[in-house]
Amino acid sequence: MSNHHSPVILIVDDTPVNLLLLTQLLAGQGYDVRPVTQGTVALAAARTIRPDLILLDIRMPDIDGYAVCQELKADPETSHIPVIFVSALDDTDDKVRAFECGGVDYVTKPFQPAEVLARVRTHLALAQARAALEMANHELQQALAREAALARIDWLTGVYNRSHFYELATHELAIAIRYDQPLAICMFDIDHFKQVNDRYGHLIGDQVLRAVAQTVARQIRAADCIGRFGGEEFILLLPNTNVTSALLLAERLRMAIAGLYINTEKGEIRVTISGGVTERQPADTLIERLIDRADQALYAAKRQGRNCVVGV
Repeated sequence: MSNHHSPVILIVDDTPVNLLLLTQLLAGQGYDVRPVTQGTVALAAARTIRPDLILLDIRMPDIDGYAVCQELKADPETSHIPVIFVSALDDTDDKVRAFECGGVDYVTKPFQPAEVLARVRTHLALAQARAALEMANHELQQALAREAALARIDWLTGVYNRSHFYELATHELAIAIRYDQPLAICMFDIDHFKQVNDRYGHLIGDQVLRAVAQTVARQIRAADCIGRFGGEEFILLLPNTNVTSALLLAERLRMAIAGLYINTEKGEIRVTISGGVTERQPADTLIERLIDRADQALYAAKRQGRNCVVGV
């Protein structure tokens, strides 16, 4: 429905007497009535004022009501407006053609005022109900889209969660195998993160996790993705990337985190990360094999003293 307080009804009829009768009848019921006498004017008016309902004659001097209705229904901006044909044509073929053009109802002249008012009320109510249903459906679709998006995201850090990362990684591995392209995986975690939680508390620890995750997310390519693997451990998926390039990226990320000052209510905190990198091998048919090798490389980095990156 329109934003007007009263429903707007466009009346299209080239006969002055009919136009006056309908205008007086509907205006007397509180409707906002807009009368016009030509089909071309009706089309322009419909696109400008967006009426809630159109009462449309068939025989007019410029273009007939059938053509007007067809144009209205072909335009996405006006296709939703219900059209009631009001005509002296009483043949079944005329009525059938009116409905085929997109009309919702047909009133034969000379019309009965009570019948016209009843049909107008009915179709305004139907249009209002349809608009409400469309709005509710739109809101539902938006809610479902938000829910689907949230189901893919780790609520704390804003990066992908583990399950969605697995879906993406499995898909990318299939592409890499099919086209014989390189694919790298990088796993990293925050060094001595337990000490951060023990010293500053879990809320500050959460802040550190978010800062590290978002710092990494801002520095990788659009084709790459980052997921939270668990706790303070994160994982990167790097399509079309070999281990040499992945090591360079991992080292750049390690330096960026090492130089990061995380401002908290308990002061600035600095952390480091350790990382493990691997790339797809010809025998790799499951993404778990790459993740396991990257995990082994990560633990090798920890054994080397942390704050470093190891590739395998």
